[in-house]
Amino acid sequence: MRRKRAGALCLAPMNKRILIVDDDPELGELLRGYLGGNGFEVEVAADGAAMRGRMAAAMPDLVILDLMLPGEDGLSLCRGLRAESSLPILMLTARGEDTDRIVGLEMGADDYLPKPFNPRELLARIRSILRRAGENAAHEAPARALVFAGWTLDLGARHLVGADGVVVPLSNGEFKLLRAFAENAFRVLSRDQLMDVLAGREAGPFDRSVDVMVHRLRRRLADDAREPQLIKTVRSEGYMLAADVERKS
Repeated sequence: MRRKRAGALCLAPMNKRILIVDDDPELGELLRGYLGGNGFEVEVAADGAAMRGRMAAAMPDLVILDLMLPGEDGLSLCRGLRAESSLPILMLTARGEDTDRIVGLEMGADDYLPKPFNPRELLARIRSILRRAGENAAHEAPARALVFAGWTLDLGARHLVGADGVVVPLSNGEFKLLRAFAENAFRVLSRDQLMDVLAGREAGPFDRSVDVMVHRLRRRLADDAREPQLIKTVRSEGYMLAADVERKS
């Protein structure tokens, strides 16, 4: 492996990514078309597992989260998201009772909109939430690197730097996969989620590309494949980065 020495607001809608988490495919496609026509990049997930897969592939700027979901409900997902980040969340529900709205906001949602709703009102609320988030973030420099276990993942240059300052080049797939691990440290990512990061699709029963890419990353990180300490295999579930990660601006 060849190495080289390393050298030492208003938010525009067209730059913003919206993730809609709703199990109603008709509503999801309606909102994809409407918000997409207003300059947003829109992705749709039907449940919590799909949501995490989309987020592992690319972090959204705002999540529209339905309260009533199969499996893990919207309140639980909202609580989990808020425990890990300040990602803006707008909750949707077919139920309009004050108690639902209050619980949703207490869980950390930034706003709440009962169904049915006017898409123009949804758009206005999205813009308002993003404007507030932009004002809050204006005082914070965005992360430029993720640091873990003596390694630095440079998000701009898209390469890895060792503690000795030596640059380790990464392929596009290796970078995307390592970033997903680093942004979800100590969380098990399934092969389907990791395949979504790499190729935007689920893994087939005989698809070993994720395993091959993990093997390559372990070599990059000098992580013993027989007893890995950084990228651990969780039997029957997936892989996990077992290291504290620090965001550097």
